[in-house]
Order: sequence, then structure tokens, then C-alpha cells
Amino acid sequence: MNRSDLVRKFEKQARLYEKKRKKQAQKKWRQKLIRSAKGKVLEVAVGAGANFPFYGPDVKITAVDFSPEMLKKAKEAAQEYGIEAEFIQADIENLSFASDSFDTVVSTLSLCGYQDPIQILNQFNRWCKKDGRILLMEHGISSNFVLASLQKALDPLAYRLVGCHQNRDIMHIIQSSKIVIEKTESYWTDMVHLIWEKPGK
Repeated sequence: MNRSDLVRKFEKQARLYEKKRKKQAQKKWRQKLIRSAKGKVLEVAVGAGANFPFYGPDVKITAVDFSPEMLKKAKEAAQEYGIEAEFIQADIENLSFASDSFDTVVSTLSLCGYQDPIQILNQFNRWCKKDGRILLMEHGISSNFVLASLQKALDPLAYRLVGCHQNRDIMHIIQSSKIVIEKTESYWTDMVHLIWEKPGK
């Protein structure tokens, strides 16, 4: 799938993402992870701003998404929750920041869509300050054989419909990057992971 088709796919999902934000879907996971964010924060694939309710008052966020409609929803969320944020419409796979630019890098449910997720994680590693933190909430292949088989079978359809791979081994992908894992929590037979990390400088 080319990138313009993928952008259009997410454009169509912006209202659904907004509804999930208002219902605070995955609240317990997002709250647990995002409260660790400090200082100057880069949030990639910000979507409709689902993490915004859970940031502390002292953060300053740079929010990136390749979908204009998603960014529109995220701006509305920032206003609603009193979040100070700069918004950048860009494909994170083609974006560059200076090394050591951010105290915290946040990615939630985005590694499923990148062509080269290891390269993206290595970018996070470079953009995050040496004493900073990288916070991930990601989904992937189950440790349950039956569920994993179903995920593999449905992956082509899921990617075609919503632009999201279901069969990625998230922990293996992270371990293959330069990032250093500090703590993980896994749920739903390892289909959902919360990961606290630091840059492997």
C-alpha cells in the first residue's frame, strides 16, 4: 500500500478515533504509561489526541501525524484538556529532528503501521536525550497459538481495511533496535505491551 493510500485510510478513521478518545478507551494503560512523560515531549502518530487527558501539567508536546483530519481532532483535544502543543503534519518515516531534542518520546499503537519499525525506533533513540525516556504502548502477535494463527490469517485483510498489521512480534522488534528496555507489562495473551525504555546511547 502506498503512503497516500494509507493517509486516506486514516483520514476516514478520524471520527472513530475521536469517539475512542472521548470514551477514554484503554484508559488504564494510557494513564499508567503517559504519567511517566516529562518535559519536552515528542508524540508520534498522535491520532485524535487519545493520550492528551493523561499528560501532566508541565509537559510541552510536539505532536506529529500524517493525517490532516487526525491533527484537526488532536488540536480540538489539546484545547479541551489545556495541553500546550505544537502540531506537525508529516510522515514520521520521512521526518528528522536534531539528536537529543526531546526529554520523552511517546508512541502508542503506531508500530503496526510502519514499513520499517526498527528504523523508526532507532530514530526515537536518536531524538531522545541521553537521560530521557521512550514510552510505548503497542499491539502485536499473541503468545496463544490459536489467536496468533487467526491474527496471521487476518493480517492482509486488516492491513487493507485499517492500515494496521496484526502479526508483528513487537518485543522482538524493540529488542532488535538500539533502545534499551527498562520495564514491560503485557496484557491479553501478550497482544498488548506497555514498554518503558531509555536511549541506548
